[in-house]
Amino acid sequence: MEESVANYRRLDSQKIIETVQALRARIEKRFPGSGLSKVASELGQVAAETITRTVWIQRPHLPLRFAALVLSAAIIALLILMVIHIRQFHFDDYTNFIQAFEASISSVVFIGAAILFFVSWENRIKRSRAIKAVHELRALAHIVDMHQLTKDPESYFAPPHTTVSTRRMTPFELNRYLDYCSESLALISKIAALYVQGFQDPVLLDAVDDVEDLTAGFSRKIWQKISILESFSRTAPAVEAARPRLPPEERAL
Repeated sequence: MEESVANYRRLDSQKIIETVQALRARIEKRFPGSGLSKVASELGQVAAETITRTVWIQRPHLPLRFAALVLSAAIIALLILMVIHIRQFHFDDYTNFIQAFEASISSVVFIGAAILFFVSWENRIKRSRAIKAVHELRALAHIVDMHQLTKDPESYFAPPHTTVSTRRMTPFELNRYLDYCSESLALISKIAALYVQGFQDPVLLDAVDDVEDLTAGFSRKIWQKISILESFSRTAPAVEAARPRLPPEERAL
């Protein structure tokens, strides 16, 4: 029971890949050879790469951690030596005592700084790789937005002589196309969230939040278009029925 509950507290990367593949298949079936289907295919490849990257990010960097462990052992050994040989210090000789104490403290601080350097170096390496991948997802979100940018609902209800630069679709096809764009953006944000699921880094978390805000903003624009499209679909038949019919000789003109 506890294992079943835990499955709903973490994102399942394999389920995300399956969802991306299902979306790509739906797009390819409805709009074969379209640019959006190629973007969905690329998104599937990025999702697969994300699993490999997140596994590498969550795996400890053994050489750096070994170096930090050796330095930690050196600090412990130094402190033990200080305690063992403390009786050899001549406390009546104040100058020599201060010099020996300062040298010992300086060594501890220096080694401690080296440990922090190696530990932070591991985080910086992982952060750099993760942020680079998040930037790729940001670029994919902009590409999806470019595909829906020219899909204007009003143009699909315009008179036949109106110049339209986009491929003609039925209102139903346009609705599905915009919906596929919204789903693609949602999956992009979920893939980005995989990077911070097992690697808690504030800089990376901010980058992922930016991607989620970006995709949410694009989705809002898409749903505004879907709302306009549905509104036109309801009103267009009534407008067409109320439009006065011209005589055949005037229609020819």
